[in-house]
Amino acid sequence: MSQFESEIKRRRTFAIISHPDAGKTTLTEKFLLYGGAIAQAGQVKGKKNTRAAVSDWMEIEKQRGISVTSSVLQFQYGGFCINILDTPGHQDFSEDTYRTLMAADSAVMVIDGAKGVEAQTRKLFKVCVMRDIPIFTFINKMDREARDPFALCEEIEKELGIDTYPVNWPIGSGKDFLGVYDRNKQEILHFSSNTNAKKSGTTQIDLDDPVLTDMLGQARRDQLIEDIALLDGASCDFDLNRVRHGKLSPVFFGSALTTFGVEPFLEDFLRMTTSPLPRHSSEGEIDAMEDFFSAFVFKIQANMNKAHRDRIAFLRVCSGRFDAEKEVYHVQGKKKLRLSRPQQLMAAEREIIEEAYAGDIIGVFDPGIFSIGDTLCSPGKKFRFDPIPTFAPEHFARVRPVDTMKRKQFLKGAEQIALEGAIQIFKLPYTGMEEVIVGVVGTLQFDVFQYRLRNEYNVEIRMDTLPYEYLRWIKEPVEFHETDLVLGNDTKLVEDYKGNKLLLFSSFWSIKWVSDHNPQLVLTEFNERSEEDT
Repeated sequence: MSQFESEIKRRRTFAIISHPDAGKTTLTEKFLLYGGAIAQAGQVKGKKNTRAAVSDWMEIEKQRGISVTSSVLQFQYGGFCINILDTPGHQDFSEDTYRTLMAADSAVMVIDGAKGVEAQTRKLFKVCVMRDIPIFTFINKMDREARDPFALCEEIEKELGIDTYPVNWPIGSGKDFLGVYDRNKQEILHFSSNTNAKKSGTTQIDLDDPVLTDMLGQARRDQLIEDIALLDGASCDFDLNRVRHGKLSPVFFGSALTTFGVEPFLEDFLRMTTSPLPRHSSEGEIDAMEDFFSAFVFKIQANMNKAHRDRIAFLRVCSGRFDAEKEVYHVQGKKKLRLSRPQQLMAAEREIIEEAYAGDIIGVFDPGIFSIGDTLCSPGKKFRFDPIPTFAPEHFARVRPVDTMKRKQFLKGAEQIALEGAIQIFKLPYTGMEEVIVGVVGTLQFDVFQYRLRNEYNVEIRMDTLPYEYLRWIKEPVEFHETDLVLGNDTKLVEDYKGNKLLLFSSFWSIKWVSDHNPQLVLTEFNERSEEDT
């Protein structure tokens, strides 16, 4: 095997998803500890004088102790080169989360052992299903009182529509938590309350061994034997092919805070998941092992470094090898260019690189030429990767600057933040940008928008929430005038910054009313038009 092939085969690129407070950021940092990428995990609770989580780089994240934007983390472990896409877990997450999942080859779903499947988990899971990617489940916080593990697995299957296969099984929970039983290795992993320990003791022992009684006590031993017999008889068989197509989720129990079960989970996950997956394009499947470079832009972030007022485009390398010395072709821009200051990232920390391989996430300086979904490839190639869907916002507000003299800075800031995908901005057709309507997936993004305009663009804004809850893109007819439509009083026609026409509705009933009264109208919940279409 050539070095080129071995470099790609050892890549693993995955996203970590969860509902708020399930322990996603803590689990991420323990992964980094094992990989030697950090020496000490940050404290994720946003209190004074405590360390901020290493994956949170935005100042508002450090103040609130939550993740509000996706970050990228790369580290080495056990011969693998691992790229983690750390997504926001807050219930007011942004569309940025959805797009980040488009760049992943698999997902780790973190679930609170006491709370089970929650609303945010369902939303993110749907995006994973769209991508047909493997989903691995880590049921966290077993060192606290947790629900019955059978009930948790059943809930995952019922709520998310995916079969489960418990790879290990918990022995008690909370103050009675003694560890987990590894079903494949037939060994017990002891729980230690030492939160600084990176490793836990293991004892390979047969379930019939009398020593098990001394280790667990008679009641716990009997319960474990009964549970394992029930699992072996009633649960799904392990099928790696079903895992890799998102039909079966391997389930692991542990505690990220105490580091218990994290390393065995990481090792099993790396063994079960795959090297970079093929990506669909206008010319069919593009395999990671192709000898030409290709990538797509899945995220744009302005002002990561306030001192430089920079703008970074995040690329997912899909095939071949990236060489910083060579030109690439920007398909949407229809021109060759050399990517400026290519870098790999550890949240806000950056390292200039000379090369990268399929599966890697790299950041490049963006002078304002890239958009989310753009394709870059070796000169001579002109295919496009499938466009990244634009998801419909659920909350809307009319926004204007307090100081009308700062209108120019306001529009610049709004447009740049919108290009990053955290918000969407709209205007009334045929009026210019005198009135800006901002749409977000979660209301926290209004706070982030206001905070960033104040701190990065020196603009204070007034925001008036609007009564709309639904947005639909007008797919057909493409060309029309407002007078061509019959609209109710609870519906507003708007236009995005690319010129696409959309309708805002105050209720689901009003969508049906407008559709019934405009039979020529074709509406869609997602916008997948490419730059060329618009």
